[in-house]
Amino acid sequence: MSDQLTDAMSREEKRAGVSLASIFALRMLGMFLILPVFAIHAHTLPGGDNLTLVGLALGAYGLTQAFFQIPFGMASDVFGRKRVIVFGLLIFAIGSVVAALATDIYWTILGRVVQGAGAISAAVTALAADLTREQHRTKVMAMIGSSIGLVFAFSLVIAPVLYAAIGMSGIFWMTGVLALTAIAVVTYLVPEPPPPHPGPRVPLREVLVNTQLLRLNLGIFILHMSQMMMFVVVPGLLISTGDLPLASHWKVYLPAVLISFVLMVPAIIYAEKCQKLRTVFVSAIILLLLTLLVLGLQGNHFYVVTGGLLSFFVAFNTLEAMLPSLISRVAPPRAKGTALGVYNTTQALGLFLGGALGGWMAKHFGPQGVFVFASGMSTLWLAAATTMQPILPRLPTTTKKPLAEQG
Repeated sequence: MSDQLTDAMSREEKRAGVSLASIFALRMLGMFLILPVFAIHAHTLPGGDNLTLVGLALGAYGLTQAFFQIPFGMASDVFGRKRVIVFGLLIFAIGSVVAALATDIYWTILGRVVQGAGAISAAVTALAADLTREQHRTKVMAMIGSSIGLVFAFSLVIAPVLYAAIGMSGIFWMTGVLALTAIAVVTYLVPEPPPPHPGPRVPLREVLVNTQLLRLNLGIFILHMSQMMMFVVVPGLLISTGDLPLASHWKVYLPAVLISFVLMVPAIIYAEKCQKLRTVFVSAIILLLLTLLVLGLQGNHFYVVTGGLLSFFVAFNTLEAMLPSLISRVAPPRAKGTALGVYNTTQALGLFLGGALGGWMAKHFGPQGVFVFASGMSTLWLAAATTMQPILPRLPTTTKKPLAEQG
């Protein structure tokens, strides 16, 4: 076989990337669908007039995700990736049913807690690493990251329409069905993983104290905390500043999301082809910081809010696509699953604290206080990112077959 054919992505690698990205998409769609509408829907629930409880309902998913990401990743090393993923999806489906049947804000919080206990992200990304060669792993991670971004965009557009048609209970029921669909994908479409990688395992402590990984983990924490804080207050701002009814919010989300993807793709291509990963990465953090700061200072104007959504989506989607790729490059070769477990744990903590803290801050300091706080956290991330070592080269090209093809 020629070097060119050997260095191209194999059929199994493409199949692994598409099928694993679809698992993420099916699960994350259910999580994201509630973001644009729940803060408004909560007013119809007993206890839903308490913004702190509303934020807790949004972020509770992230709390249990944070507790279970590392255990699920480790369990996948022992019991097999697929078994752990299926088990986690079943738990997620059960939580969706609890939330669908909820009659007050407290039962909704419980349903979100159970949903989060199905913490499969680390196991899925570790499986992606198992099924791909190093020179193609970044592409597969980017496929997964892009699927999350696309689903997030789709959910912002479709959620108000779905809410008007089937209500919040219907959205949670649909979330459960999507989880069961993802189980079918795992069972029938995802290639079988290879045996565990030989050699001694890297201790968890070594991953936790890796300063490069710490900077990236801080980044995903702040990014998802900011995202959740945004959607505690943005739906209300679109109504109060633009008199825009909830069912029409897609008229703002759709153009902003589509334009953001058009602007993000060239940035990612430039970063990879010109080996400017760090430049693009830091620039996206600066854009995030400036967006949140402007919203904090001038967020009482409709066009500032809509323009802020566009620039936020550009920064968010760029960073969401780059961070998993950077983790896969920096992590020790035999500790990618552990590193991804820690990464997903910090991401989940960001989701939880963003929802809970965003609700509390909105109650006591208003939307502008939420944005100013998030911009301060982004400043901290910027300081950490600019002090990273310039160690983000391209992965070396080899002609080694994927592990799945080596028997």
